[in-house]
Amino acid sequence: MKTPQGLLALIDDGVIDEVLRPLKSGKEAEVYVVRSGDDVRCAKVYKDMAQRSFQQRVQYQEGRKVRGSREARAIGKASKYGRKQQEVAWKNAEVDALYQLRAAGVRVPEPYGYFHGVLVMELVTDTEGFSAPRLGEIELNAERAREYHRVLVRQVALMLCCGLIHGDLSPYNVLVGPDGPVVIDFPQVVSAAGNNAARTMLLRDVNNLTAYLGRSAPELLETWYGEEMWALFQAGELQPDTELTGEFTPDETEVDLDSIRQSINDAREEALIRQQGREAAEEY
Repeated sequence: MKTPQGLLALIDDGVIDEVLRPLKSGKEAEVYVVRSGDDVRCAKVYKDMAQRSFQQRVQYQEGRKVRGSREARAIGKASKYGRKQQEVAWKNAEVDALYQLRAAGVRVPEPYGYFHGVLVMELVTDTEGFSAPRLGEIELNAERAREYHRVLVRQVALMLCCGLIHGDLSPYNVLVGPDGPVVIDFPQVVSAAGNNAARTMLLRDVNNLTAYLGRSAPELLETWYGEEMWALFQAGELQPDTELTGEFTPDETEVDLDSIRQSINDAREEALIRQQGREAAEEY
């Protein structure tokens, strides 16, 4: 295929040798399957995010570190320079998160480097070597749904131990390889300690997965893993080897239990609506 403009510099520098085919096109990036020597990898070419809501990006970027006070002030004022710096921070966030999470043992693609605004990383494949399907694209029995839920809750907890929250986790940014689920797409990653919406985003991540997998294993819908791990995190007791139970008893004198339940139900309904929308689009 014709080499996309965004990958020409990588070929010129010898980072990759050939672009094999497109893999995925989304709001944030175009992903291509590429060859580097004898290895087949993927290259994520980030799009200009100018069309995305600035306020939405600010919510995700709250608590992220930038290079200096000038950049921080500019981002806060939404100046032209600030938008440029925010763009840089937005793109770097996924790269930094992948290296940190991979080192911590989280099931994410292995990054191979960030060159000219392009992230080169592992291509997650199935048992036959083809691109791995997304979790939302495969049929699951109850046993497999329970296993994937256990693995994914574990990944969310490990991320939280690193001080990070995915922020947009759903069955459509989880790939299923031969060894199970692999979490992808981290440009919206959230600082757990520095973002005021961190708890809400964590619960939404966990509830999105639970809502989907609970369709195959309904007993998962009665679990409270998000609240449990957040309470442990706040108390400084969440560790990589912490055994989670899915049980949680809110202090009703301090916590609005109805609000918690409503947030869980909202996440589950949102996940169902998304799924129905995708199925309708595919049929059309």
